[in-house]
Amino acid sequence: MTLLIVATSNPGKLREMQAHLADLGWELRLKPDELEIEETGDTFLANACLKASQVALSTGEWAIADDSGLEVDALGGAPGVYSARYGKTDSSRIERLLRELGDNQNRQAQFVCAVVLASPDGSIRAQGSGVCRGEILYTLRGSGGFGYDPIFYVPEHQLTFAEMTAELKRSVSHRGKAFQALLPQIKEIAG
Repeated sequence: MTLLIVATSNPGKLREMQAHLADLGWELRLKPDELEIEETGDTFLANACLKASQVALSTGEWAIADDSGLEVDALGGAPGVYSARYGKTDSSRIERLLRELGDNQNRQAQFVCAVVLASPDGSIRAQGSGVCRGEILYTLRGSGGFGYDPIFYVPEHQLTFAEMTAELKRSVSHRGKAFQALLPQIKEIAG
């Protein structure tokens, strides 16, 4: 069984990746806690490549990383690559976003995700990206998910990410779409 190190310390992200990659039969593990990678890229793809490559080189194992975030049209694409650093907690990030958006009628937004696979030598072997359009609600709805999920509303499903079942979110989310693009490449590599 191939070991795949997930370049995150977030158990929620690990669970989502395990669900996306379940058919591969690879064993997924979180990166070592002491391994910190500074996200210095100016795009989601650059940060995902940086994380996957550095984790692969440090562990000598295959590594997978994603970088994702929320881009709000009325805020010029903010918080963007700074989504996770927009506050210290999920609630403080949401509060800041809603405060900055205020009563702006343009609530259009999108979640963006880039996911990459690096071989043990640190080279990027596969990549995928995905976007999910939606809008930002004025108040939180739902108790599932994490991050900005309670305020990100997907009109075609009339639900926030936090109200969706895990299966529905996996199929329509930015991360789900990125993995749909990545999986055929990984299956080809896995042979």
